Amino acid sequence: MAFWRRPFGVIRQNLRVYVILSAAAYGLVVIGFVVGLIFPELNEARLIALDDSGTTELATSVFNAPPLFALLIFAVNLFAMSLARILLPSLVLPFAGLGFFGYWAVETGITLVQSTPAGWVGLIPHSLTLLIEVQAYVLLLLGAYLLGKAWIFPRTVGAPNHRRGYLWGLQRIGLLALPALVLLAVGAVWEAYSLRYLVYPLTELLL
Repeated sequence: MAFWRRPFGVIRQNLRVYVILSAAAYGLVVIGFVVGLIFPELNEARLIALDDSGTTELATSVFNAPPLFALLIFAVNLFAMSLARILLPSLVLPFAGLGFFGYWAVETGITLVQSTPAGWVGLIPHSLTLLIEVQAYVLLLLGAYLLGKAWIFPRTVGAPNHRRGYLWGLQRIGLLALPALVLLAVGAVWEAYSLRYLVYPLTELLL
């Protein structure tokens, strides 16, 4: 099998888990969104937290330079999200990344709630960003799941011991990371350029 096809082979072999993880990932974002609608004070608290952490200021500083903005988004999604929240915890504690991602998904759903008509209109093109980026995370979640499964139950993947099971799981993460990186790059470019040249003009028009 060609190397670039191998990640898709992993997905096909674990299609049921992949579908469940996808449904759970998007479902948790939706749950967070509903929670944010019901309790708007939670949404306000999230926005304040983003301001206090410097995230909003950093994004604003590169907003008018889409290539730099896209690079920043890609770096944050790769290091702060993919590595810090999904992969690294899973390398230490089986399935830990799934829990950290679940919390992030609900939190993100709360953050997405808008308070102005212009914000709701801007959320329409921004929704594509969410679809792309979450799909990248789902691939990494699948890798984290396979690692945990092979690590705890090595014989289920044909490994003779836990160490070999762990290495088997790492190989699957490596394969799934390839399409995940592509999706993160596409998502970062779309997010940066759509916010600058689509969402921002729409917002200005409606204000």
